[in-house]
Amino acid sequence: MLRSRLAGEMTTPRPTLTGILLLALFTVPLVADAQPRSVPRVGVLSPGKSPPDDAFRQQERFEAGLRELGWTPGSNIAIDYRYADGNLDRLPALAAELVRIPVNVIVARGLTIRAAREATATIPIVMAADPDPVRSGFVVSLARPGGNITGLSTQAPDLEAKQLELLRQALPSLARVGVLANANSPNTEETTRLEAATRALHFALTESRISRSDQLPEAFAAMRQAGMGAVLFRYDLWFIDPKQVAALVRQHRLPTMHNLRQFVEAGALISYGVDFAYLHRRVATYVDKILKGAKAADLPVEQPTKFELVINMKAAKALGLTIPRSVLNRADEVLE
Repeated sequence: MLRSRLAGEMTTPRPTLTGILLLALFTVPLVADAQPRSVPRVGVLSPGKSPPDDAFRQQERFEAGLRELGWTPGSNIAIDYRYADGNLDRLPALAAELVRIPVNVIVARGLTIRAAREATATIPIVMAADPDPVRSGFVVSLARPGGNITGLSTQAPDLEAKQLELLRQALPSLARVGVLANANSPNTEETTRLEAATRALHFALTESRISRSDQLPEAFAAMRQAGMGAVLFRYDLWFIDPKQVAALVRQHRLPTMHNLRQFVEAGALISYGVDFAYLHRRVATYVDKILKGAKAADLPVEQPTKFELVINMKAAKALGLTIPRSVLNRADEVLE
């Protein structure tokens, strides 16, 4: 009887230390696989308004570019957006937030690039758009950026000369042109080229500078009183609301030329400039390369190659203007 009981007890052996270790060895990988794997994080720093009020549709276009390259936001990549909503004083704090997360790459546009650079010298920064990154001190050269910043430049030396030519063609009787610029921007080589183009086209040019959007109505009224036949908005007027411009165009019956189509969509007459929709999609290619191991210092800065001409025919009719067919045929888009 005793022998039978002992035999029964021995049929279920106690686990040994070796067995426990082997069980742990095969179990740990299974537990690890069950845990969510970390995904790369991208920070996007913008001076403008958050969707759906973002006139540039930066978020939508950037994410579309990422998807084309196999990145799905919320799945294999995380994106942290920070919008200043026009309050530039917030930019340093917003940039610091992205650094603290930390993100693997920061995407910055215009004035936000400097805030991002001041927040980090190690996290790669991709410029969504900057008119002259060498002069701004962001890169050593376009071919070899040399630091932690690369991306896309909107530098197009002859852009404003081309805008004046288009104004001449669209408004053949035009004689006097007003130029509206940012009072905080220094005179540059672009200004010299603009003045040379004005002389070549026999335009009389008057420049007005403002630093705030509430100064725009007075500037418009002054240019209309001075007999300006059209106004060219320079690229550095980032703080101007397109809807405000459209209302002043109607009030003063003064046609305007812009480098951003958002103004024409709001009701201004004409725009010719870099295709920003294309730029925001191109930003994704830089993010993709950096996340796959490329260094910002080795990625050349890309200059614009795609431009678009947009004309608002409803605005033309309201202003009593007839745009020549030759100009309309050249337009990338005519808004009716």
